[in-house]
Amino acid sequence: MTLEDFRNTPFRMQDMSSVFPDCVNLATKAKRLERDGEIIRLKKGLYVASPRTSRVELSPFLIANHIYGPSYVSMQTALRYYGLIPEAVYSVQSMTTGVARDYENAIGTFNYIHVPARYYNIGVTMKEEAEATFMIATPEKALCDLMVFTPNLNLRFQTSMREYLEEDIRFDMDALLNFDLDIIKDCAEVSRKKTMLNQLIKFVENERNI
Repeated sequence: MTLEDFRNTPFRMQDMSSVFPDCVNLATKAKRLERDGEIIRLKKGLYVASPRTSRVELSPFLIANHIYGPSYVSMQTALRYYGLIPEAVYSVQSMTTGVARDYENAIGTFNYIHVPARYYNIGVTMKEEAEATFMIATPEKALCDLMVFTPNLNLRFQTSMREYLEEDIRFDMDALLNFDLDIIKDCAEVSRKKTMLNQLIKFVENERNI
C-alpha cells in the first residue's frame, strides 16, 4: 500500500502503519511527510494525502465530514453549492450533534454548529462527486438550518420573510417552487423557531399560488 491509495479520503496517523510497516515513530514520519508536501495535516492525528501525492482533487466537503462528526455540510455553504445564493462562502459550515467547534488548516476554515439530535437527521442526503462522497443538507434543510441557527433572526411576517430571502441572502426564488415542504414541516415540529419555519411554509405556498 502507498499514500496514493488513500486517494482524497482523510486518514489517521495509525493508518500510516499499513504504508510504513517498519516505521517505529509514526509521529516523526508524519511531520516529515507534511514538511515535504506529501500529506496535509487537517487536525491533530488526522491527515489527507496532498493532490500531488494522490493525484486526486481534494473535496472540502468530504474533509469536513471527517474532521468532526457526526456532521453534514449545510447553511450558506450548501446553499451556494446548490446555486441558490450568489455570494461566495469562505468557510465550510456544518451541523453536528456534538459541541460547536471551529477548525483551520491548509485547506480552509471549518465551522460546526450544534443542533439537537432529533433535528439532525431531517433532510440530510449523500452526494457523490467524482472521487468524493459526502453528507450534505438538502436545499430545504440548508435554508432551515440557516434561518434557525442565525442568532437573533426572527421573521414573523410574510413581508419580512420576503425581504430576508430576496434582499438579505438573495435566494433564488424560483427554486422555492420545487421545495419539498415536508422537510420544512418536519424541521418546524422539532425546532425552537417553529413559528418562523411555519411562516416559511406559508410563504412558499403563497409563491406557488401566484
